[in-house]
Amino acid sequence: MNGLDLAAPLLPAEPGWWPPAPGWWLLAALLLGLCAALWHWRAALLEHWRRLHAAPPAETGLEPQRQAALEELARLPRPYDGAPAGPWLQALNALLKRLCRARYPDSASHTLSGRAWLAFLDNRCPAAGLTRWMILVEGTYRADCRLDDKAIDGLQQAVETWVRKHV
Repeated sequence: MNGLDLAAPLLPAEPGWWPPAPGWWLLAALLLGLCAALWHWRAALLEHWRRLHAAPPAETGLEPQRQAALEELARLPRPYDGAPAGPWLQALNALLKRLCRARYPDSASHTLSGRAWLAFLDNRCPAAGLTRWMILVEGTYRADCRLDDKAIDGLQQAVETWVRKHV
């Protein structure tokens, strides 16, 4: 016949899967960008979570003397559940006196007692508010001194604040 091949289809051949149309390239670029943004967001979120839930940093920047005093304070057994508080109060006073004797050698703070001792401590660190803890100096002389758990925690916190912040 005239060179026409009747067996050949009249419709153009179906396009192959490659190369994709420009719209598919755009969609691929958007998906890739979305994946990169999600990966970056995930990394930032994980870093934020780690900072929030990480253990508190070790006391850095404190003088070795203060650091040692804080460690000793943390090791002192607290007289919870109605245990006699006299030995604990004596240990607190001894710790504070040693720290003051080393820190303020010319003040003769180790000779102070009672309200004068608490006033000396408060003059060095008013934020601790140790003058309201008269039990710190009186409790060591009581035959059977006992403190409730709230008072123990409050005094412990006040002494810790004093050790950290005294000038």
